[in-house]
Amino acid sequence: MSIYAIGDLHLSLNKEKPMDIFGLNWKSHEHKIKENWEKTVSNDDLVLLPGDFSWEMHLKDMYEDFKFLNDLPGKKLLLKGNHDYWWTTLAKMREFIEENKFSNIDFVYNNSYLFEDKIIAGTRGWALNDTENGIKMNHREEERLKISLQSGVDSFGDKEIICLMHYPPIVAEEINKLEDVNYDPKSNKSENTNKLKISNYVKIMKEYNVKTCLYGHLHGESHKEALEGIIENINFKLVSCDYLEFKLYKVR
Repeated sequence: MSIYAIGDLHLSLNKEKPMDIFGLNWKSHEHKIKENWEKTVSNDDLVLLPGDFSWEMHLKDMYEDFKFLNDLPGKKLLLKGNHDYWWTTLAKMREFIEENKFSNIDFVYNNSYLFEDKIIAGTRGWALNDTENGIKMNHREEERLKISLQSGVDSFGDKEIICLMHYPPIVAEEINKLEDVNYDPKSNKSENTNKLKISNYVKIMKEYNVKTCLYGHLHGESHKEALEGIIENINFKLVSCDYLEFKLYKVR
């Protein structure tokens, strides 16, 4: 059984919200995702969706977007993104899923999930800035990450952890000098790490021996800000759907 990931689906099947205003590659993007998904994923596989799943504002309006997801093969795990305003408590979301007989959807929210020998945990995160609000929000999200990771360890023991985040947990200090940040994705060595902003999220992941971190949020021109490969002994990968050309990324 395989694990796949794709983030930032930005569905709006219940109302018209064209995504091609963000680029012509977004035109009918949900059809591109569906076509590739059905070619790639089996019912025994797991698909991880790290945030910005739907433009809906309220859970009660989520039927069409969840039905689209439920009708696709595989088990799906959703993480909250910054545009997921419909997101509410875990209990209410699971109740909605159960009432509508969406049998293959669940959520990562202050909890964890076991798939074969892998623990899935994570949190939304926040923009890495030093504003008063940024510090406050990141502190809250750091605590949520700890809760999720600890939940995995307490519930499932010493197994490899895949960490999901929506916001990038690692960025270059100076984006226009990104090319000066050298790291080898085939090794565990990073050079010029003083040019990276190693967030507390990364430090927490290292405490729990996380080896893989998948994140989204970045679109269009922001793709150039993505840092991928093995940094601080963690393999980072951007999985926002336009970055993946609307194809699922195989985690393993």
